[in-house]
Amino acid sequence: MSDQGTKDHLEGAAEESVAEISEDETPTGTNAVSDGGSASGNGRPASKDTEPIIERYGKQRNIALLFLLGVAFVVAAALAAWYLRGLVSEPVMLAVTGALAGIGIFFLFLLVMGFIHLSANRRRDQFTRNLVNGMESGILVSDHEGRIVFANRAYGELTGATDSLEVAGIETVFAKNVVATESIYRMARQAREGVTASEEIRLPNGLLSESEGARWFRLRARNMEHEEHPEGLMVWQLSDITEDRRAQEQAFQELQHAINYLDHAPAGFFSSNGDGEVVYLNATLADWLGVDLALFRQGSLKLEDFVSEHGLELLAAAQRENGKEERAISVIDADIAIDDSRRMPVRFYHNVSAGDDGAPGNARTLVINRLAPEESDGGLAEAEVRFTRFFNNTPIAIAAISNAGKTVRTNSPFMRMFKAQLGGASHGEGVELTSLVQEADRAALEDAINETLKGGTRTKMVDAVMHGASDRFLRLFLSPVQDGPPEDDSGEQVIVYALETTEHRKLEEQFAQSQKMQAVGQLAGGIAHDFNNVLTAIIGFSDLLLANHRPSDPSFQDIMNIKQNANRAASLVRQLLAFSRRQTLRPQVLQMGEVLSDLRMLLERLVGDKVTLNLVHGRDLWPVRADLSQLEQVVVNLCVNGRDAMAPDGGTMEISTENLEGAEIAKRFGHHREMPHEDFVVLSVKDEGTGMSEEVLEKIFEPFFSTKEVGKGTGLGLSTVYGIVKQTGGFIYPESAPGEGTTFRVFLPRHMAKEEDIAPAEKAVKESAKDLTGSATILLVEDEDAVRAFGSRALASRGYTVHEASSGVEAMEVLEEHGGDIDLIVSDVVMPEMDGPTLFAEVQKSHAGLKFIFVSGYAEDAFAKNLPEEDREKFGFLAKPFSLKQLVSAVKEMLEE
Repeated sequence: MSDQGTKDHLEGAAEESVAEISEDETPTGTNAVSDGGSASGNGRPASKDTEPIIERYGKQRNIALLFLLGVAFVVAAALAAWYLRGLVSEPVMLAVTGALAGIGIFFLFLLVMGFIHLSANRRRDQFTRNLVNGMESGILVSDHEGRIVFANRAYGELTGATDSLEVAGIETVFAKNVVATESIYRMARQAREGVTASEEIRLPNGLLSESEGARWFRLRARNMEHEEHPEGLMVWQLSDITEDRRAQEQAFQELQHAINYLDHAPAGFFSSNGDGEVVYLNATLADWLGVDLALFRQGSLKLEDFVSEHGLELLAAAQRENGKEERAISVIDADIAIDDSRRMPVRFYHNVSAGDDGAPGNARTLVINRLAPEESDGGLAEAEVRFTRFFNNTPIAIAAISNAGKTVRTNSPFMRMFKAQLGGASHGEGVELTSLVQEADRAALEDAINETLKGGTRTKMVDAVMHGASDRFLRLFLSPVQDGPPEDDSGEQVIVYALETTEHRKLEEQFAQSQKMQAVGQLAGGIAHDFNNVLTAIIGFSDLLLANHRPSDPSFQDIMNIKQNANRAASLVRQLLAFSRRQTLRPQVLQMGEVLSDLRMLLERLVGDKVTLNLVHGRDLWPVRADLSQLEQVVVNLCVNGRDAMAPDGGTMEISTENLEGAEIAKRFGHHREMPHEDFVVLSVKDEGTGMSEEVLEKIFEPFFSTKEVGKGTGLGLSTVYGIVKQTGGFIYPESAPGEGTTFRVFLPRHMAKEEDIAPAEKAVKESAKDLTGSATILLVEDEDAVRAFGSRALASRGYTVHEASSGVEAMEVLEEHGGDIDLIVSDVVMPEMDGPTLFAEVQKSHAGLKFIFVSGYAEDAFAKNLPEEDREKFGFLAKPFSLKQLVSAVKEMLEE
């Protein structure tokens, strides 16, 4: 039985054999009682050679018992003599006591001679003692004071002890070797702490004599509990493993010779694992790659570090299929990188071994330099290398198929494109081309293959969707070619070129969606502009009527209702203008954290008691530039939509903010291709509602589209949010799935602080003048008759002299006639013949400095950007629809500047 195989048995046997150790002290070292002669190895008689060389338990207890029994007989004889002294005659008494003493002495003699045994433990332990003493490993048991209580025969053989007088402790045996002494001390300390310690020790000059040469020993130490020794006993196991280590050294030397032969082979060689890490490479390949073998470690070099991209794809495709016992060697032509600027064309002979579970294990690859003289056969070899490079490095996936529609040969991009569909097929050979596209496109592809096989020179084109990936689109080109007779199912009959058009298709869809949103926005803006004129007239004439009616008049309340409903209609128009990005905004520098904190109480009331609102503020948020009221409207609309999505059960709504650096956009939001890689502040609103499908997500920003019941929503909430965010220069994207809630992310551009931001970002609106009357002369230019009539009457009622014009051309005529008297021009922006900005430019030429107010239903920026830079601060602006008070207030403020 080997040392390693008997480790556990040996430990248990030693435990049993010392189970009855007595407490009486014995000398340390060699003062012991010998129980037998020298050992004779395996097969020795049980009566002698299987006896331990030292055994100090059991016998001590037997001697003590013998002494006690002898004393007992003596005492009994004395008591009998005292008791019988008066009852019997002296000769009788002497006879009785003599008989008792004789019996006791005779019994003691029998015990000493071994004819009588009082200890049953020795019989019970005989089997265990024989087992332990027959082991090849030496066993030594001592207490923690170093006193030896047991040593088997093998220990004596290993340490050169022929009897108990020569047996020495472990420390004494290895005292000459410093390294061994340190190991023994360390193991003894670990054993006392309850840890089983094991170490191997090498003695350069042997253990018994220097002629032995180097020897190896394995030491094992543990602490064994015993009832008579509170601190326990130290059990040492000593094994001679010299032959094992010499065999290992010999095997290592043979392996070194084999490696040396492989290192200097005229071809490169490497082995790699399933993760693409090189676990071994020979010196030839290392020299080609410029790798220092002295610094090489497993995993420090990967296949991707020196194998070309198409080579990696082909090597991956050649992995062993599960369940096969053997696999043919794959021959792969590829390039390896010699340095940053040079490549070497090579041929891989690649084989993958199987693991114990049948899965692919480590690969072994032979590398042949295809440009080496012995591999070259003239220009043909160089031409083959060039073709291989062109074939595998093209961005187009190429495959040759037979007349059965199966692939015969493929290039690396083809393997990469259809990696998931090809599975474990080696090099993509023998795969039906139609199986690579979804079922709906297979008939069209099969027809194209059949038409190509029938002949002709025209290339067939088929658009299809990749099988198993509904979001990946393909365009396949099929060209006829003949490589063998038509009836040959293995010959190349058709060349297929495959291009992935997924990105192109997505861009087309995004462009179409953008065009649709732009068209809807233009329509909404046009409707809003025309409707603003109508509302301006309604609101204006309502103001004129209210000015002539007292609150007690029965008609006063009716006129107020007309005005209030007109104002409601005006709010809807503003939402349409926000969607079309033509709303008037007053941007200022804002901190998102402060904006949300100010809105918190309002939002909590809006979402109700069943919704838990959490605000998560990002740290050190960058400032943004936006219209405060419009930004608040964005947050409110998103929260209201989230609340409605969680009705009636409610849930948790989270509003969070964070900074997003431009470098992180590609990593986190790379699917949003239209976003520039700039810094943004991100506002996220997340709910736990019902979620939305992809079909709904495509339409949520369209005006008047709503998933709510009829009468519970205008469908302008999200379209308004979309317009405000876009007009601010930001982006908004929803993420949702049915049953998983919805997250809206608003990306607002980071505002870089400037010196003028220290002052208020926008000029404060002047308080309305208490006295709104005046005596100035005003030229009112408006193409809508109703709006012009209202404006003229409103200004005239406040004391102004008003000249009217229905177009820019007519305004120029009035200006020529009354130019010197006119103090202010109030003009619409959108007019036939000559619009407002053109009129403004012409007026600046002939009457520089004449004050000007633009009136428009569009945002101020929509026309101001068309004016010269020096003229953009020379006019006022009044947004439609406006009331009588707003009109006269704007005129008064402009005249007073």
